[in-house]
This record gives sequence, C-alpha cells and structure tokens, in this order.
Amino acid sequence: MTGLLLVGLVADEGGLFAAAGRALARVSRHGVVLFGGAVALVAGVTSLLNLDTSVAFLTPVLVYAAASRGTGEAPLLYGCLLISNAASLLLPGSNLTNLIVLGQLRLSGARFLGEVAPAWLVSVLLTAGVVAVAERRSLRTTAGPVPDRASRASARPGYALAVVSVSAVTVLVLALRSPAVPVMAVGAAAAGAGILGGRLSFPKVVQILGLPLLVGLFGVAVALGTVGRTWSGPATALAHLDSWATAAVAAMAAVVVNNLPAASLLAARVPPRPFALLVGLDIGPNLFVTGSLAWILWLKAASSAGASPSIAKASRLGLVAVPLAMGGALGVLALAGTR
Repeated sequence: MTGLLLVGLVADEGGLFAAAGRALARVSRHGVVLFGGAVALVAGVTSLLNLDTSVAFLTPVLVYAAASRGTGEAPLLYGCLLISNAASLLLPGSNLTNLIVLGQLRLSGARFLGEVAPAWLVSVLLTAGVVAVAERRSLRTTAGPVPDRASRASARPGYALAVVSVSAVTVLVLALRSPAVPVMAVGAAAAGAGILGGRLSFPKVVQILGLPLLVGLFGVAVALGTVGRTWSGPATALAHLDSWATAAVAAMAAVVVNNLPAASLLAARVPPRPFALLVGLDIGPNLFVTGSLAWILWLKAASSAGASPSIAKASRLGLVAVPLAMGGALGVLALAGTR
C-alpha cells in the first residue's frame, strides 16, 4: 500500500492521471457509455492486478475524466470504490483477504476462479446497477468535445517518471507472487526522484502515507491472527453458521476491525465455508470506511485529484449495494453447491 501511494503521488504530480482521464473522456462522451467502460476497466484492473492498485490508480483517472467532460463526478468516483471491492473476489491475488483465506485451503488459482466467477459477475453487476440507478440523472448527459492536451501533458516535468513508475508497478504486480517489497522500492525511488527534482516535498510525501494507520492496522492483523490460532472460539462459532450467516458475520467483522485483521482472525483455522466467508470479507467493506484499506487509498487519491469524496454518501450507496451483491453472490454459490 505504501508503494502504491508513493507511485500514485508521483503519477498525479507528473500529469499522467489527468492525461489518462482526458483520453477516457474523449473515447466515451455519453455518460452511460463512459460509466459502462469504467465498470469494465475497474473490474478488470481489480481482478488482474489487485484491489488497492485499482483504487489508487483509477480513482484519479476517473475523476479527471469526469472533470474533462464537465459533468458530475459522482458515478465514476463512487463506482470506482464500490466496484473495486465487489470485483476483488475473482482471483486469489485480487484481494489480500483471498490469499489469507486460501492459505488454509491450498486451492489452485484456476479452481478458485472456476468456483467464484459466476458469483463475482453477479456482485459486480449488482453493485454497478445500484450506483447507476442512484446517479441516473448524471449518467444521462452527453458531453461536448474534449480537447486533446496529450502533447502538453507529456512535456510536463515528471511525466516520464510517472509513466515508468506506473508501468514498473504493473509489471511487478502481474509477474511476482509477492510484489510488496519491489513495489515499495519503486515507490520510494520515484518519490525520492520527485523530491530531488523539486516537484515533491518531503512533508507532502509523509502526509500522503499515513504511516501510523498502516502500522496500527498491521499490528491488529497480527494480534487477531494469533488469537485465532490459539483460541478455538471463532472457528467453533463459524462451524455453527450457514453460508448466509457466515458472510454476514464476516462483513460485520470487516467493518469493526477492517477486513485484513478480520480475515486473520476468522481464517486462522480452516473455515468450514470459505467462499461464503470471502463474500463477506470482500464485499462487506463497502458498508463503511473502516471496512478495507481501499477506502483510505480512495479518499487520498480522490482528494489529490481535486474531488470531494463523501464517506457518508459512499456508505449510503454501500448500504443498498452490499446486501444485494452479497445475496446475489451467495445465491449463485448455493446453486452451484459451493460453500
């Protein structure tokens, strides 16, 4: 997460996100078409890279796309967060919670994909549908021509560094099983170059990281994982729940302590209904800001792009989208006989 924040800061400062947003706006001038393309883009990036990469890199792109069109940013802004969480169910690497739970199951990526793909599709479509209905007025608009400023953006100081940094992180996330340290190294190197070049200030870099939050969350995850391994209470409780109750408990636990510590606690021993558990851990965080680190990345990325993200509005959308998406996903899993 630290590496992604640093690379995102460098990319935004270099004008890469603004250029990408304008390019997206030029391709899709009608609101519905743009939103549909954004849904596919967010779901694809989340699945192939991961949840945090999607939120960190696509949020500013979509905010700039909305600004370039001169229309409301809400569908793209809130859609990016909610769809990223909902779409993180597809592959083991799409969400760190998937890796934590699957560590007990030893399933191959191909088998995992086969089990959850229908549920993933339903959860993404239902979540996108909620955002589209809530923001239907904004989506009905058709924007005028968007000026092409690509040459001006590419000439901006730091643009080349932004392109190289984002490209390097993308390759690392795709190619490596454990890309955290290399991604951190790329982020630190890019931020250091930005500071030396006078484009970034050290206080701004420290502010964007929010290190006390990251360190505290890591400590909570380790502590709860230890509790789950030494105390049989959570495993015993899950053994007495059906799939629907398991997902509900996972969603509530994610909101209370964040989904990473919740996964460490609830999956410290082999869970009886692992796929239902993942539905709650992956989709449930859309309920509130405490649910996942993606919220923090989203807030920072949106603010840096000049947007005004509202936790209250995102939560209101989540209160509608989460029960529908979780119910749809669990229903599909039940029809397939998957727990």
